[in-house]
Amino acid sequence: MFESYVAKPKFEEDPERASVLPYLAALVIVSCCLIFFGLTMLYSASYGTAGLQYFRKQALWVALGVVGGGAIIAIGYRKLVAISPWLIGLSILLLLSCLGFHKVNGAYRWIRLGPISIQPSEFAKVAVALFIAKYCSENWLTFTKIKNRRGILPLGAVIGVVMGAVLIGHDLGTTLLIGMMSCGALFVAGLPLIYFGVPFALLILGAIFIYFFDPMRLARATTFWRPEELQSGKGYQLWFSLLALGEGSWCGLGFLSSRMKADYLPECHTDFILSVVGEELGFIGILAVIIGFCIYGFCAWRIAMRARERAGMILGAALLFYITFQAAINLAVISGSIPTKGMPAPFISYGGSNMLSSMFATALLIAIALDTAFPDYNRILWAKLKGQRS
Repeated sequence: MFESYVAKPKFEEDPERASVLPYLAALVIVSCCLIFFGLTMLYSASYGTAGLQYFRKQALWVALGVVGGGAIIAIGYRKLVAISPWLIGLSILLLLSCLGFHKVNGAYRWIRLGPISIQPSEFAKVAVALFIAKYCSENWLTFTKIKNRRGILPLGAVIGVVMGAVLIGHDLGTTLLIGMMSCGALFVAGLPLIYFGVPFALLILGAIFIYFFDPMRLARATTFWRPEELQSGKGYQLWFSLLALGEGSWCGLGFLSSRMKADYLPECHTDFILSVVGEELGFIGILAVIIGFCIYGFCAWRIAMRARERAGMILGAALLFYITFQAAINLAVISGSIPTKGMPAPFISYGGSNMLSSMFATALLIAIALDTAFPDYNRILWAKLKGQRS
């Protein structure tokens, strides 16, 4: 799977390598559908309270995502994998810089630069995925060892530092997501199952500590068990999310017809936008979103497994887990299946950092697929551009 290919003077399609192209096309189509669907539902969720303010800002972030994604595709994923240690260092610096800015909703997650807010933890997910791909591909014979200097401990330390920097900002949801994404990528990379007992044991110990010594956090974590009893307090948002989903029934109340978004469901254009989808478009609308993310995940998996280099396979798997796990967590939160956490729906929820990060992850998957079908496509493109200029 990972044999070397010699760059050719022009694009030539190999039938075996070209088998990735249908999945590439499907990934691009489903990503565009999710983005346009998100913009449409954002218009519905926010028009009555904020007019076109959020819609225009999100459309601008989408445009920036297209430009940034195009740059990623032109550069190629391998060059970004090569500089991933620098990206990790920059991510940690930005995450720690958040502590110098004001707290929002109990967390230090944003860096405000005038009217623009940046959430570094969103980009840290992509940086971690790139670094895991680099480390595991370069040290694939030794990274499963503990005592070797290129073993699993240095990689675990880097991931742990990033997760710690995110956790210091009181962003438990993103911390857990990075951990889940990393475990999924390491499993694909070939890490023996016995090593996954360590993060699992730490998770159990954390749960035991919260249960016996942190009653406030325990109360927050168990709110989703009885949202009706706590609807006037900590269970307010979840309770009205469930009411919105119930109001939608099978076919929904109709586009722009949500009753909860105006007065009852706060910040419904962000983490709980799928509650508005459920109310206006019903179970059919939520099912369409789930199918969209399933198609995205399937295409990403096929692209990753067809990558011509080990780094591409591991990176593709990590990005797959990032997008699909985040979508699954958001769906679980709005339906009351897990505790409420600040976890936006990829491509759909309002937020520039979330949109850019999701689009950058998709651009990397596109770059992996193009590199599989047309080896060294980006080098050939740059060579052609230079030839035309000269």
